[in-house]
Formats: sequence, structure tokens, C-alpha cells
Amino acid sequence: MSLTVAALLIAIPVGSASADPEPSLQDLAKQVEKMHTEIETLTEEYNGQREKLKTAKKAADAAQRTLATSEADLEAKRTEVALLAQNAYMTGGMNRMLAFATSGDPDSFLDRAATMDVLEQQQGAEVNQVTQAREAAERARAGAQARIDEVQEIVSELDTKRGKITKLVTRVESNLFRRALGEAGRPGTRAQRVNLPIVGSGKAAQAARWALTQQLKPYVWGAEGPNSYDCSGLVMAAYQRVGISLPHYTGSQWTAGRHISREEMRPGDLVFFYSDLHHVGIYLGGGMMVHAPQTGDVVRIASIANRPFAGAVRIAD
Repeated sequence: MSLTVAALLIAIPVGSASADPEPSLQDLAKQVEKMHTEIETLTEEYNGQREKLKTAKKAADAAQRTLATSEADLEAKRTEVALLAQNAYMTGGMNRMLAFATSGDPDSFLDRAATMDVLEQQQGAEVNQVTQAREAAERARAGAQARIDEVQEIVSELDTKRGKITKLVTRVESNLFRRALGEAGRPGTRAQRVNLPIVGSGKAAQAARWALTQQLKPYVWGAEGPNSYDCSGLVMAAYQRVGISLPHYTGSQWTAGRHISREEMRPGDLVFFYSDLHHVGIYLGGGMMVHAPQTGDVVRIASIANRPFAGAVRIAD
């Protein structure tokens, strides 16, 4: 990233006898655009961490179930060994020689001795199984703790990114920048609801039509509807509407379908921008897309020519 969060959060000088000249409106507008890029990039990193957290939580739950099963198996093996030890004791155990010396029936004693040998062999096998069960339980316990640690680390990273995004959004929405942008004017035109005819009857075209119904709803980082969206949240919601599950993360949406050339694009395909793929929209045809642009903006139709095109992905026909 060319502009660090720390640099963005340094107060802009307002002018004094020893201060540098006050930035021009154009300079302020450029700073805002850079901050919007930073917000969107951080937002998609945040979304990626949220998807990772879902996976980690599932792994942690599975590890806990494995641990519970291993501990139950260990307890059952211990009980079996205890019962075998008790049986061995009751059938003569350590007093075999004394029993033989006092027995009036050698045949009966030999039967009992054979039984005891079998019990001792079983006990030895059970002891080995207890050892294996204990080792399995220890591995399961270590695995469960590792998964829990992974979840906690991801949550910590999410909190850090959430804090950075919040500070950037506050900065972008400050009175200074609002006034500067109001005076300098934002690129493009005021968002208006536009009803475009979408060609096609498949799920991709249906998703594009539904996305158009969300026009003018505000961009909110991390949002996935129904009242607000970020860029990948709008894509996820549109395809969810037609029965296709996509992750809320541009990086994963990039690998969720078949990559196609710019010439092959048709309504409903996903269009990605920037080298790090931090922005995505839904292609409508005619070089236009519907997307959730940035903080302070709304879901709108825009030309795909206004951003650095990275590629397109077909999710469905």
C-alpha cells in the first residue's frame, strides 16, 4: 500500500507562521481518494479474515468433539482394565502357587490357571489400549488448543483492522474533507436509479437484475445487506438470491468461478479491479457494472473503464 494508515491519521496543517502552505482543494481531494482506496483494501482484508474465522471456528468445534470422544474412549478403557484387574484378583491372581499347594483337585486348579492366563493377557492388551487412548486424548487436546489459539489470533487481527478502518472512515467523513470535496466536487455524477434491461434468463442475469434493485443503498464497510453493502457484500447477496453461495471476500470470489476474457463478458459476470483485487462489481453489459463503490457513496451503475481492470469471473450461466 502506497499510503500507510499512520500517515493518513496525521493531522493536516491548517496554516500558521511556521507551517507549510495549506493544501489545495485538489490535494485534499486526492488524499480522500487515497483514503478510500485504503479503506476498501483494508475492508476486503477484514472480510477475508472473517471468512478465515468461520473456517477456524468450525475446525475448533470439530477438534473439541474429537477431544470429547478421545477422553470418553480413554475412560472406557480405564474401566475395562480395572474390571480385568478385579477379575484376576478374584480368580487367584498372585496366589496361584499357594492355591496349587492347597488344592485337592489339580484338574480344577489348572482350569482356573488357564482362565487367569487369558485374563492377564487381556489385561496386558487393555493396558496397551489405555496407553494409546491416553496418547490420542493428549493429541486431541493439543489440537483443540491449537485451533482455539488460531481463532483468538484471527479475532485479534480483526479487531486491529476494524480499528484502522473506523479511524480512516472518521477521517474521510470529517468536516474538513466534506467541505473540501463539496467545493472541489467529486468525480462523476450524482447517483440516480437507472433501470437497464439485462439480457439473459440464467442465474447470472437474475443476480444482475436483483443487484440493480439495490441501487442507492449506502456503502458500509463489511456490510452484506439488506440495507447497506460493501463491494463483495453486494456480490455475495446477489448470488445468494439465486441460490449460489459465495464468500464475502473478493479474494475468494476471484477463485469461485471460471476466468474469462474481457471480450467474453456478459451480464452477471464478476468484474475485478486493481492488482490486489480489492474491488468487485457485477457486469451489466455495454461496458457498465453495478457496484458498491466506497464510503460515503451508494450502490450505483458505473463504467468499468473508470478503474484499473484486473479480470472477470463467470460464476454461473
